[in-house]
Amino acid sequence: MWFGAVTVLSVLPWLASAAPVTDTKPKIDYDAIIVGGGPSGLAALSALARVRRNVLLVDSGVYRNGPTRHMHDVLGFDGVRPAYYRWAAREQISHYDTVSMTNGTVTNITAQENNTYFTVTGTYQDNEEKTLTARKVVLGTGLKDLLPDTPGLIENWGQGIYWCPWCDGHEHADQSIGLLGPLTSVPGTVREILTLNRDIIAFVNGTDTPSNREATEKDSPRWQDYLNLHNVTVENRTIASIERLKNGSNPNADPSLPSYPEYDLFRVHFTDGDSVTRAAFLTSFKHEQYSKVGEEAGVVLYGEKLGVDPTKGLVTNVPGIYAIGDCNSDNSTNVPHALYSGKRTAVFLHVQLERETANAELAGLNKTLHTRSLHEEVRSLWDHMNGGKDDLLYAGPFEQ
Repeated sequence: MWFGAVTVLSVLPWLASAAPVTDTKPKIDYDAIIVGGGPSGLAALSALARVRRNVLLVDSGVYRNGPTRHMHDVLGFDGVRPAYYRWAAREQISHYDTVSMTNGTVTNITAQENNTYFTVTGTYQDNEEKTLTARKVVLGTGLKDLLPDTPGLIENWGQGIYWCPWCDGHEHADQSIGLLGPLTSVPGTVREILTLNRDIIAFVNGTDTPSNREATEKDSPRWQDYLNLHNVTVENRTIASIERLKNGSNPNADPSLPSYPEYDLFRVHFTDGDSVTRAAFLTSFKHEQYSKVGEEAGVVLYGEKLGVDPTKGLVTNVPGIYAIGDCNSDNSTNVPHALYSGKRTAVFLHVQLERETANAELAGLNKTLHTRSLHEEVRSLWDHMNGGKDDLLYAGPFEQ
């Protein structure tokens, strides 16, 4: 039986090579990390909490609607302060023990092992830098309005000077209003507010030029006739400053009401000539990504927005990274949209995670069944070649 023993020993390396390989992938901290604590990020966190996903939300504490007095057109929360809305959302979400929230600024997102997980580095309290891991990343990082450096504009932003008529227009209805922005934006803006305001002056700040008139005519044929029809004046002088004459905040207003008038008053000073007074301003300025972390992670911009696939849960071109709210390319910027997009991504992400888990489980099952089959084949070979207990080179029972 010497030959038999040698043969059996020769197959042992083969058996060893079939042993399971140790998984070297590090322990993943979270199913997902959400970057941004505005309405979209909170909506995604809430939805993932409801299916007991292990999720972290990182909130920089900077919000696009932070300066405004009240939120509007959000069912159940019409007229509340943005800070109160976020507080109420956090209070409810904190009931769910699989999710957590922290203040911090995410500075780097890097895909690992063919996008099977991501490292997320951020700066947290006391400037502590920490790197965490997550299977998916959700970007709710918002936009930043690019305001001109006109004195008085930034200081009064969100307080009688606003960019969204649905958000703030009703509080300034039937008041004298000024439009701040290039000539090309004027016809479209006028169409948005004619049901609210009739006393309109467009302060185009030197942009009433032949080339801009041509571009405006191409986009809005007979725009000049349209403005004349509604008595809209175009003021082309260069703005020197905007001076607040009256603060429209009303501490005596009934806080239970969804809306009440705000009577601000401003004076517009020019580099030459007389000044003009207006009760409020609606702006048409450009904006950009508040955070560069998505672009630096490889997400392609569509215009100034993070490009997303609306058919796949708002995933970006980087598999595993999603973009929600104002920052993404579905071209809607309001709180109801932010809530919808956060929930939409959360549902898709949850199912995608489980699909990936199922695939891994089934692959592991196949490997286990293969190993068991191989194990039994080697046992049979051992028993056949090993002989009986009385043989000189009997090696004992199979114990691999």
